Amino acid sequence: MLFNSIQFVLFFIIVTILYFKMPHQWRWALLLLASCYFYMIFKVVYILILGFTIVIDYFAGIFIENAEGQKRKYYLIVSLIANIGVLVVFKYWNFLNVNLSSVLNSFNAQNPVPFLEILLPIGLSFHTFQAMSYTIEVYRGKQKAEKHFGIYSLYVMFYPQLVAGPIERPQNLLPQFHKEQYWNYERFKSGLMLMLWGFFKKVVIADRLSILVNETYGDIDNQNGATLFVATLFFTFQIYCDFSGYSDIAIGSAKIMGYDLMQNFNAPYFSKSISEFWSRWHISLSTWFKDYLYIPLGGNRVGVPRWYFNLMLVFVVSGIWHGANWTFVVWGALHGIYLILALVRDRYLSPKFRMPAAIQVVVTFLLVATTWIFFRADSIENAFKILDKIANISFTDTIHSNVLSGNELIFCVLLVVLLMLKDRFYAQINTKNDVLFWVKCIGFGAAIVLLGVFEQSQFIYFQF
Repeated sequence: MLFNSIQFVLFFIIVTILYFKMPHQWRWALLLLASCYFYMIFKVVYILILGFTIVIDYFAGIFIENAEGQKRKYYLIVSLIANIGVLVVFKYWNFLNVNLSSVLNSFNAQNPVPFLEILLPIGLSFHTFQAMSYTIEVYRGKQKAEKHFGIYSLYVMFYPQLVAGPIERPQNLLPQFHKEQYWNYERFKSGLMLMLWGFFKKVVIADRLSILVNETYGDIDNQNGATLFVATLFFTFQIYCDFSGYSDIAIGSAKIMGYDLMQNFNAPYFSKSISEFWSRWHISLSTWFKDYLYIPLGGNRVGVPRWYFNLMLVFVVSGIWHGANWTFVVWGALHGIYLILALVRDRYLSPKFRMPAAIQVVVTFLLVATTWIFFRADSIENAFKILDKIANISFTDTIHSNVLSGNELIFCVLLVVLLMLKDRFYAQINTKNDVLFWVKCIGFGAAIVLLGVFEQSQFIYFQF
């Protein structure tokens, strides 16, 4: 079920009303059933995959807590193999198989491994990582094993953040399911305003910017450098509005029911460095990799060469997490290279030679935008074609589009400016005054209806 649909709005209203009308001891069952329905709308059979990993991890958590010595590690390994195995089969099998075929063909050998004709389950990487964080935290002794099977299932399947995060930790979310939540008008106001802002970012900004992006990136050979440059900038803001819009709707809808999900974005395009960017972008994923991969590898507590290796490995894995394509690997590797070069610079260059803060923001933004070319392009070859055309922009190039007029392009730019002003000056939209709150709600609602692009386009991160 897509957030940007009337179906979801009705679903959310009905579930929320029933939630607060129902006794606390049965709310978990309502939310679990609602989450199953929410997920099964996409494809019914894939609920079985979630069910498989939920059963494995539920019992693994209990066995880990009750076991001693090496047995604890064995149970953890079983859990990790089950989760990573599901990812490999459904997300990476054919990608690995294609590359194996290429290697074998170079030796005039045939690949005996069959390809699988299966669709990638929606949001597989998100709920898999959330499930793994549970068993890892139980193993580390930082989380008690959840004995209530229904509540543990809800932890994995909670519908607001099921398919695109934020990737929660058990210490934050599980205790909230045990605590009785009460209707709170102030939470309702802040949650609803956050949801409306998320809808606005998705259907008014992201989906409008996507019109030029899809047209341009879908016909690279017939585009000039100027049009590709603008389309790349548009995609930079499209993916931010698309993904952060989803997060806002998820966090806002959970807040109305009394649950606090972690912040996932914090004005990332005002970052002065790549390191700062990753402390502001997809925070739940970057902290996941920090806690469960970077630090266990040794983090920065090792020699300099190993430190750089750790950083590079984390970002390459992050690229692979995003998708089974070499374009994502390059995207992640570029961020790793940026970070390492920044560390080398800091090691040998005096701070007095640093650029002014405003210039640092612009440079960081352009570096990030460059990586988005690989993220969006269909292939590495096409990504380099785009880079080549952008690098050779002619003063005679004009921005052209068969689907957007000049006035519509200007409107897109104004929407981006509005977004950046909001990010810069208004971290939260004030909801204290009731009259102003309802005026803002009506204004947001009218803007969404009148200016939105309603093509039921899927959120970009659903594919991950």
